[in-house]
Amino acid sequence: MLPPLPLEGGQVECALFGSHLRPMVKPTDRDLVDRARQGDQRAFGELVRRHQPRIFRLAAHMLRDNAEAEDVTQETFVRAYQALARFDGRSEPYTWFYRIGVNLSLNRIRARKSSRTSQSSDDPRMAAVLAEVRPAGGVDPAGSASRAQLYRALCDGIDTLSDSLRTTLILVCVDGRSHEEASAILGAPEGTIAWRVHEARRKLKEFLESRGFDTEGDPS
Repeated sequence: MLPPLPLEGGQVECALFGSHLRPMVKPTDRDLVDRARQGDQRAFGELVRRHQPRIFRLAAHMLRDNAEAEDVTQETFVRAYQALARFDGRSEPYTWFYRIGVNLSLNRIRARKSSRTSQSSDDPRMAAVLAEVRPAGGVDPAGSASRAQLYRALCDGIDTLSDSLRTTLILVCVDGRSHEEASAILGAPEGTIAWRVHEARRKLKEFLESRGFDTEGDPS
């Protein structure tokens, strides 16, 4: 009879079958990039699975259109795959994907402005907040409507920001990237990232006040 093995995962196999076995280690993004460079398509597929949701969320917040965000997400990974040989490894692969996604999204926004085409009214940001504020038992419908109005105004305010302020705000305050990560993605010093976040918040506060919202006590 085998003695009790207070071990987990791959350690159990090592105890049973010998110390020459080691737990399987999840490959890093850099490992997967190296394998993809050698022609391992499954490795690149794993990179897509890991980072596709984040890239889509970023594009959706920038473009306010799920269909366009899907197109940008797909194009991001197509371009990354085509440029694998040029990835220099000075940054993490995910920041590289983000950079491509940001640039593609900004290109679409600029094309809209030049052609004066408006984006879809199906704003994914509003879909999320409306799901949160949908009246339920014990919830004040008037309060929910007020929150929805505030969030709609906030989305409109974000759209008035410059490309650099909007992109930085979305990366840091919506997507949750640190100043260090945003710096790597956008190629700007961390001090610049901090200033952009502060400036974007200040402008948003002014925008909301111009729409009649009380922002007293909100951070600027």
